[in-house]
Amino acid sequence: MKKSMLVCAVAAAALLVPSMLMTSCSGKKEAAKEMLVGMVTDAGTIDDKSFNQGTWEGILRAGKDLGVKTKYLKPTGTTEADYVKEITNLYDAGYKFIVTPGFKFETAIFVTQDKYPDAKFVLIDGSPNNGAWDDTRQEKVGTNTVAIFFAEHESGFLAGLAAAVELKTGDFGFIGGMEIPAVQKFNWGFQQGVAYANANLGTTVTLKAENVIYQGTFHDVAAGQQLAAQMYDRGVKAIFCAAGGVGVGAINEAKARADKGVWIIGVDSDQYAQGVYAEGKSIILTSAMKAVDVSAFDMIKAEQEGKFPGGQTLTFSVANDGVGIPPVNPNLSAETVAKVDEVKAKIKAGSFNVSAVQGSLIK
Repeated sequence: MKKSMLVCAVAAAALLVPSMLMTSCSGKKEAAKEMLVGMVTDAGTIDDKSFNQGTWEGILRAGKDLGVKTKYLKPTGTTEADYVKEITNLYDAGYKFIVTPGFKFETAIFVTQDKYPDAKFVLIDGSPNNGAWDDTRQEKVGTNTVAIFFAEHESGFLAGLAAAVELKTGDFGFIGGMEIPAVQKFNWGFQQGVAYANANLGTTVTLKAENVIYQGTFHDVAAGQQLAAQMYDRGVKAIFCAAGGVGVGAINEAKARADKGVWIIGVDSDQYAQGVYAEGKSIILTSAMKAVDVSAFDMIKAEQEGKFPGGQTLTFSVANDGVGIPPVNPNLSAETVAKVDEVKAKIKAGSFNVSAVQGSLIK
């Protein structure tokens, strides 16, 4: 075989592996096509210190570590039509790997996963459906879509346990955004964590019905600050906020009362930095974290490796390090962290179960 024919034969074989650099008979190199990853934000923004930001940070990490091109679009409204419009805008611009954060995208992804079969979709905290609640309801995770959920109850449990063990006594509160499953599970897990500490670790924390409130939105900062002020005025020592921008308002109120010994328990990401009110001091006791950034990054990486789990519903939990409290908690003692880690190990091993359904409210 002539040398030139051998080179062409090798080049032809290389075409079978898309990720390889391909050498043509003319000797020129052609790089693999760049991956474009887009995101459509929900009502919040990419700096909301919560769900949107966590998702975007995972995408940015993929841009840095995996070399993908990234872009986000913020819709003018929060309807299915608004979301579909921005998904379409991303698709038309060549962004055919699209990540959407939150259950509000369920109907938009239900429509677009079929409309754009050559695109890939990651729906975080939701599963595609047609939005109906009667016998016409349809649910479908397309082969080009992955639905991701989190065991928020486990994360809430660990945060409640840590807060109770650290503070030992006093009234706690909970401020949720919308009363949806993800937020409810945070609340129910938090209650179980406090109850476990009271029953097994000698704490005497109370959580009264009047101090468990769903504000109804994820963006009303002023309402969050007002609710927190009311709770603190009633003697509440620590408030767990699973409420996006509403929680930002509560954090602002806690910072204004930092000299009163009040606390906030953060959500979704480690919110310690957001609670800083003086050098080396933060009103964030700990945070109930969901590895939203990791889930977004992992799906992008899986696509690059040809392992995108299309058609599947995945759950990130304590068992796979998908939820928990921050690895570093400056406001928790070593003793508290050790006790939390001991229970966490039992959850991870499957020998202790945190319920994902509502129990009796702690009185």
